[in-house]
Amino acid sequence: MTNSHTAAPQVQAFHDKDTGTLSYVVYDHDGGMAAIIDPVLDYDAAAARTSTASADALLHFVQGKLLTVAWILETHAHADHLSAAGYLADTLKVPVAIGQGIVAVQQRFKALFGLGDEFIADGSQFDRLFADGDTFNIGGLEGRVIATPGHTDDSLTYVIGDAAFIGDTVFAADTGTARCDFPGGDAHRLFGSIQKILALPQPTRIYLCHDYPGDRRAAQAQTSIDEQKQHNVHLKGGTGEAAFVQMRQQRDASLPVPKLILPALQVNIRGGRLPEPDANGVRYLRLPLDQMGGEQ
Repeated sequence: MTNSHTAAPQVQAFHDKDTGTLSYVVYDHDGGMAAIIDPVLDYDAAAARTSTASADALLHFVQGKLLTVAWILETHAHADHLSAAGYLADTLKVPVAIGQGIVAVQQRFKALFGLGDEFIADGSQFDRLFADGDTFNIGGLEGRVIATPGHTDDSLTYVIGDAAFIGDTVFAADTGTARCDFPGGDAHRLFGSIQKILALPQPTRIYLCHDYPGDRRAAQAQTSIDEQKQHNVHLKGGTGEAAFVQMRQQRDASLPVPKLILPALQVNIRGGRLPEPDANGVRYLRLPLDQMGGEQ
């Protein structure tokens, strides 16, 4: 029997060009058990209209492989896309999990968006709040949770067999590492989290949460520990913590606010669900004016 700790799960990547997000179906075998990681809910910002084509592509793959989905896994509360976790959970009748740091994220953004008593910032919008070291199963595969904060409070890495799904920590080697300027972000913590990932067994397959290839190359879903150590533009040459933090803070100060941060976080702190409709049957998102970007 294959050891679940060293098993090689099947992984299918889906790249959303509009947001650069990589979603995954990870499974033990055809006809077996699966998890969906970081699904995207399509969002037309100009029209404030949602759609489910990206999530439906995941469902189509799952159905084609005759898979039973055990989990919807979020690596963190994303600021660059709306999550389809709620849609998929309702469709498949499966639990949604995220890191227990989501509670701090919810508390911060409940205040920013002026959400009322109807929004309870206790993580109850999710079915499971993972802590560092927790384990879970996907059929014959065992998953292990590593807390990897720095980009956000709630950031996790999921190690499933010989595959690690690392959220927003490192990107493709020619792109670098994740920003740390969101509320609760911290470059020192991100550096420590990256070291945890680089300390995984050398053969570990590293799966990225985002890739922004532009016209340079095809989208890259997978990297390796060796590639990150030797070629990542923010890490190569054994970059130390002080130099990394200085680079990250200077770079973050020049980055624009993510285009979808305001709609995304209102949905994602709710477990990938839209706000409840008002009495007129229409759902509304809130825009806090003069709170993001600009002079700090």
